[in-house]
Amino acid sequence: MKFSVHRTAFIQYLNDVQRAISSKAALEILSGIKLDLSEDGLTLTGSNSDISIETIISIADEKAALNIEKTGRVVLPARFFNEIVKKLPEDTMSIEVNDRFQATIKSGSAEFTINGLDPDDYPHLPEIDSREQLTLPGDILKQVINQTVIAASKQETRPILTGIHLAIKGDQLLAVATDSHRLSQRKLNLATASEVDYDIIVPAQSMNELAKMIGELSEDIEIQISENQILFILGNTSFYSRLLEGNYPDTERLIPQSSSTSLEVNAPEFLRAIERASLLSHEGRNNVVKLALQAGSNQATLYSNSPEVGNVEEELTFNKLEGNDLEISFNPDYMKDALRSFGQSEVVLDFTLPLRPFTLVPSESQGEFIQLITPVRTI
Repeated sequence: MKFSVHRTAFIQYLNDVQRAISSKAALEILSGIKLDLSEDGLTLTGSNSDISIETIISIADEKAALNIEKTGRVVLPARFFNEIVKKLPEDTMSIEVNDRFQATIKSGSAEFTINGLDPDDYPHLPEIDSREQLTLPGDILKQVINQTVIAASKQETRPILTGIHLAIKGDQLLAVATDSHRLSQRKLNLATASEVDYDIIVPAQSMNELAKMIGELSEDIEIQISENQILFILGNTSFYSRLLEGNYPDTERLIPQSSSTSLEVNAPEFLRAIERASLLSHEGRNNVVKLALQAGSNQATLYSNSPEVGNVEEELTFNKLEGNDLEISFNPDYMKDALRSFGQSEVVLDFTLPLRPFTLVPSESQGEFIQLITPVRTI
């Protein structure tokens, strides 16, 4: 196996594949990156127990300037290989692998030799037996992921809650995540209706890595779903993720259908006020912020009290306040995550009772995107 390639372009491909490789891999072979050189291009593969990423550097890619002298395959230790490639002195690098899977990496005056592994021992990528393909613009898919993944649980005590629930029926996609303290739900109309109904749970960690890979990509991403795998195709890159087994809780019943108090605010302004209040709340044992709403006097006040440090009180600016007077306490970190997901928009907060979950929705497109937060009981 022998080839040369433009190093900067190669690093971009390498970084994508590296996302799937764990430093604590159960199998030694999975701590490596697989290189498969054919006459048409170079395929890079990385995998762990949850995700697998495969990307192809085509000989037609002018930026990569891939020059193939001899085809072949090898698995190289990902951590060393990645660091070596990034620190090579010249723009062009070459790799030559002998029959004992030793790889010689050259660039300018630098030369490294590292021991590789037999590619025949590398696990095969999952086979997706999908009945149909779905497509979504990359920027829309990234937005859906970022708006929902924040509410997924990080605790393995209930593994099903560490995923994002995707339900696809007809021309609508529903994405939901909850850790039982908060919930995020996004509805999306698909350009073309799906002939098959899907009800799947994708690990939130996988979706997080996918969102990072998408970057600013607005091109359509192809999605294929099988019984226990989902595949996202981004140009020359294929992103596989396992699916979580089990039934996701019925979250629709958690969302209140009516409210007794409603507050409309500017999301960035309210976020900054919450950030100020949480400066002190983080020093307390409970990390709680209280919101007092007085519709009669058209007043909204934010409180935070930490006996160890002090307290803060701030009169809020808002667009509209309607309904009953209310005092409610909540975790400010949940509120900050929720508000960030709305960007620069105006947000409506709907409340029912002091100890009942409340919702946040964008004022212009209510129903498409909902954040729900469970209040904190205070003495």
